[in-house]
Amino acid sequence: MSVLARRLGGDGWFAQLTRFAVVGGSSNVVYALSFLLLDAYGTLLANAVGVATSTVLANELHRRRTFRAADRVPWFAAQWEGGALALLGLIVSSLALAGLHFFFPDATGLMSITLVIAVSAVVGGLRFVALRGWVFGRREPLLQQT
Repeated sequence: MSVLARRLGGDGWFAQLTRFAVVGGSSNVVYALSFLLLDAYGTLLANAVGVATSTVLANELHRRRTFRAADRVPWFAAQWEGGALALLGLIVSSLALAGLHFFFPDATGLMSITLVIAVSAVVGGLRFVALRGWVFGRREPLLQQT
């Protein structure tokens, strides 16, 4: 096994951050596919289903793979706590966009996308810290052996 594979397979912050980014990218693909498939039914429905589907998938992958917490954190707790963090991120990015268009009504689409990417990067970093320390942090295993 290579040094890189051993490092990425570990439980240190770098390995977890790398897996977090891979899961985030994968869930964004799921979001995009869901959105494209459902766009004909309206963008609000497509967005809601895309966000819900990709968030549930990401939370489960983070529980099982990124933070290896399946033995410590029940599925519902991961969805509830991880989902709340995702919702908070959605609110922050929406407020940032609203602020941009309030203060700069002539803002271009490129400005909006740049802002969303920047806000998403900051929120993603904070989400990683919160998931690592709070949601999937060290808890007692669900089934303790005696």
